[in-house]
Amino acid sequence: MRKFLLSSIIIIIAIVYIGRLSYLQLIDNTNKNPLTDTAIKAVYDYPERGHIYDRNGKLLVANQPSYDVMVIPRDVKPLDTLEFCTLLNITKDKFLEKYNKAYTYSPRLPSVFVPQLSKEEYAILQEKMRKYEGFYIQKRSLRHYMTNVGANVLGYISEVNEWELKKYKYYQSGELIGRQGVEKQYEEVLRGRKGVKFIQKDRFNRVIGSYKDGIFDTLPIPGKDIYLTIDNDLQKYGEQLMVNKRGGIVAIEPKTGQILSLVSAPTYDPDLLVGRKRSKNYTRLYNDSIAKPLYDRGLLAMYPPGSPFKTINALVGLQENVIDESTTFTCYHGYRYGRNSFMGCHCPSGTRNNLNRGIQESCNAYFANTYRRIIEKYPTSAEGMNMWEKHVESFGLGDYLGYDLPTGKSGKIPDADYYNAVYGERRWFATNTLSNAIGQGEVLTTPIQLANLTATIANRGYYFTPHIIKNIENDTIAHKFVEKHETTIDAENFDPVIQGMYDVYNNGTARWLQVPDIKIAGKTGTAENFTKIEGKRVQLTDHSIFVAFAPIEDPKIAIAVFVENGYWGSRWAGKIASLMIEKYIKGEITRTDMEDYILNGSLEDEYAKPLSGESFRINDGKKLIQWPEKTIEKTPLP
Repeated sequence: MRKFLLSSIIIIIAIVYIGRLSYLQLIDNTNKNPLTDTAIKAVYDYPERGHIYDRNGKLLVANQPSYDVMVIPRDVKPLDTLEFCTLLNITKDKFLEKYNKAYTYSPRLPSVFVPQLSKEEYAILQEKMRKYEGFYIQKRSLRHYMTNVGANVLGYISEVNEWELKKYKYYQSGELIGRQGVEKQYEEVLRGRKGVKFIQKDRFNRVIGSYKDGIFDTLPIPGKDIYLTIDNDLQKYGEQLMVNKRGGIVAIEPKTGQILSLVSAPTYDPDLLVGRKRSKNYTRLYNDSIAKPLYDRGLLAMYPPGSPFKTINALVGLQENVIDESTTFTCYHGYRYGRNSFMGCHCPSGTRNNLNRGIQESCNAYFANTYRRIIEKYPTSAEGMNMWEKHVESFGLGDYLGYDLPTGKSGKIPDADYYNAVYGERRWFATNTLSNAIGQGEVLTTPIQLANLTATIANRGYYFTPHIIKNIENDTIAHKFVEKHETTIDAENFDPVIQGMYDVYNNGTARWLQVPDIKIAGKTGTAENFTKIEGKRVQLTDHSIFVAFAPIEDPKIAIAVFVENGYWGSRWAGKIASLMIEKYIKGEITRTDMEDYILNGSLEDEYAKPLSGESFRINDGKKLIQWPEKTIEKTPLP
């Protein structure tokens, strides 16, 4: 009986195992990956990448056919290497390098051997491919640029690298992926989904038909078209204005947060990064460590904001009730504080300025006094600083903002912890941080942050997250782009500040920049510019900064312009801002005098000074000296 029971158990277990194995192999295809079978070949069908349009429906980026020579290393048979290399215009050493790389990736999966053949190269090669077993031609799409501007916005596509192959299971070796700009940010939307057909082979490696009647095959899904918020005409005009200059322009529609223009200068033609020429051109652009054309200054460059930051200190002062519209401070050609510190400005000595004149004349004394009152209102400097920081950060400063572009910097807004670390707790006062009053010192902002600040003032206290996407085909954009962000400043406190910015154009530092029939509110700015040469702190020509919005009664555009080494705000940045505003609102330019000045102007000589050994000032902490020898100023620096 026991012997019969044991035999029965063994038989039952064997039947269960055999049944289960049969089910898994013959019936259940749920988890079976055809690519694990060496007798199966995958043939991919790549979809069209989605088109990119500007806000007005102008086509910016389309597609063009391209042809890749593919290789499956295990299928390669002996061939006339010399002839094949001649057809592909490569050396034998390059042939071996590419083959070994493909074999290392996978002996049985396809890899790109030579990418992006032209139509002419494809026509010559197609007839002879039958002679080279293991090689075949794969049709793909490359980008075709219908515009020569906005390279930093659009981005480009190139082959996935080894790190991306490990991270993203979707991609195979040699496939293309978006890089920089919207190509990277909206990669999954634009790329679509590739289709695949599985082909069954026999033991002689001959195709015998579709694997399992095509039950695993999929059709390609085209990428979705996207519409950007960018106005291509405005973008093109901005890039023209910034020729022979370095810096950034960011223009935003205040009511929506849509980015109208995002200029980084110097820039490049996006067509340079298409096709087989891409690698060579990219290397040249990447190695330009002086002009940095691949560096998006509108999103990445952090500058002291200079005088435009005074508008925030005015708003915080009004909110904290330490000043009102009638509060006046006397300016003695600047503001003296501490033992030897002096913050100079252009006001005549003895001038008494109220809020309006403080803004329109950019009076350092007015905003130094306002800032001190904000900080000193509270029992300790730390408490005052933290309250000030809270107000400032409510404008989106010191933050990445959350826009939909894949690069950026957070800027810097100092708090009490920062100064405690520098000076020690309760060992610092408002005067130690007074540069914050005029947008210098520890405060750093990016052009997009200043543009967003300006849009917030235009809206009288709120902003929408800046974004580059307007519409996605058969889809919706992220909800965060329609959410309103409120500042800590009451709406009524914006009116006197906006009036002051309007009077900057009427009577103040931008009175020469007026545009007929457009009421513009703006603020000039000049930011000190330092670098290091041979370990010493060098002061170069100041940066030119300008922020503005218009029309003041119904703002349609808010803009920030930075021009590196551009002297003062109205000399370069202010003119560019006024021209951009007129171009967007009117569609034409009436201030041709300003336009001629900017289009024909260049700052290349300024940028060459540190490279040529030309004289400039070095701050060694005690004095200013002329590089490399002559002392030109011995008084302590403020």
